[in-house]
Amino acid sequence: MSRRYFGTDGIRGTVGQSPITPDFVLRLGHAVGHVLRCQADADHRPLVLIGKDTRISGYMLESALEAGFNSAGVDVMLLGPVPTPAVAYLTRAQRARLGVVISASHNPYPDNGIKFFSDQGIKLPDAWELAVEAALEDAPLWVDSAHLGGARRLDDAAGRYIEFCKSTFPAELSLRGLKIVVDAAHGAAYHIAPAVFHELGAEVVPIGCSPNGRNINDGVGATHPQTLVAAVRAHQADLGIALDGDADRLQMADASGRLFNGDELLYLLADDRLGCDEVVPGVVGTLMTNMAVEQALAARGVRLVRAPVGDRYVLEELHRHHWLLGGEGSGHLIILDKQTTGDGIVAALQVLQACVRQQRTLAERLQGVTLFPQVLRNVRLRPDQDWRANAALAAAIRAAEADLGADGRVLIRPSGTEPVLRVMVEARDEQRARHWADELAAAAQV
Repeated sequence: MSRRYFGTDGIRGTVGQSPITPDFVLRLGHAVGHVLRCQADADHRPLVLIGKDTRISGYMLESALEAGFNSAGVDVMLLGPVPTPAVAYLTRAQRARLGVVISASHNPYPDNGIKFFSDQGIKLPDAWELAVEAALEDAPLWVDSAHLGGARRLDDAAGRYIEFCKSTFPAELSLRGLKIVVDAAHGAAYHIAPAVFHELGAEVVPIGCSPNGRNINDGVGATHPQTLVAAVRAHQADLGIALDGDADRLQMADASGRLFNGDELLYLLADDRLGCDEVVPGVVGTLMTNMAVEQALAARGVRLVRAPVGDRYVLEELHRHHWLLGGEGSGHLIILDKQTTGDGIVAALQVLQACVRQQRTLAERLQGVTLFPQVLRNVRLRPDQDWRANAALAAAIRAAEADLGADGRVLIRPSGTEPVLRVMVEARDEQRARHWADELAAAAQV
């Protein structure tokens, strides 16, 4: 059954346009509250935590959600601006029934969204989302005044999460002697990320830590890592850490200005555990995970399983295989024995501990892993165009795969949001990758 409102990561859109309007969000809160009440023990009122990033629209949407939940007889605990993974952690720590995040992650400030975590701090299944959509259509009744929910704030939500992050870093290690630039993208971790690294001993240079409601992800953060690179060089820092607006993505840079994406960091995490004699049977990447990382993992005896693009699908594969490590090149890194969801701060701490323990730089830890060039082309399709039935494209794919052999691959996938075909060619040689990407894009337009 298809979903009307929920996408791969909650509900997201432009503020003021359906469905990101206060009237819909109030109805959404009421519908979710109704589902919770139906699933709850009649003697216990459900508790929901609400966190948000720094977008100006967060105030409006937070109020609408609060009213919707209260009208369904659900209590609300407001966390204020905190990272998405903080909501996942605090939902578990506070024994709440549900965690709600108001954020559009790496999108610009005119967008916003709402996503949910279970009482275990993980994304909820399709069946739950379908139940919420059914409740939205059925318009369940408001509860009477005697059964309305209430609201309160959690004192020091940020401080509690800071302590949690620090607890994932070994007590016997320290970041003393390291100068680190921390870019919080003017987002939810602006008051948290610098404190975590500082309290573990690092000299911290904060950038992207002055939100004004309208500058989240604006030229800073994990989606604009050149700002981090420039700051690392300007301050002669040892390392740079860039998060996105809700702090579940991570990019890192070293003193030379070299950027390290999620694929490389995922390999480093697996390699470090192997070096500590831990068993790492496999890791989960995505369809876009670089072949160089897959080959480097295979050389270490570690299997890579590819999930569809999206951290939700990475998490599903991790649970299916009972593995601990997964991630995407965008910087979503999941470390299930440390956190239940992607967490940029926690992932950065695991990378740092790997470097500190052996007194080796990021470049030294990743020596020998050189990413293959990936060339991307977007081909706009006609509304009635079936790319799978395109004989010219099929022939071009066969020719490309025959030419690239084990030194490259072809990935063709439709966009989930627009009538566009994504064409990706990966190869050791960038010129060959560009050649075949152009050939495939041309064939797709026939």
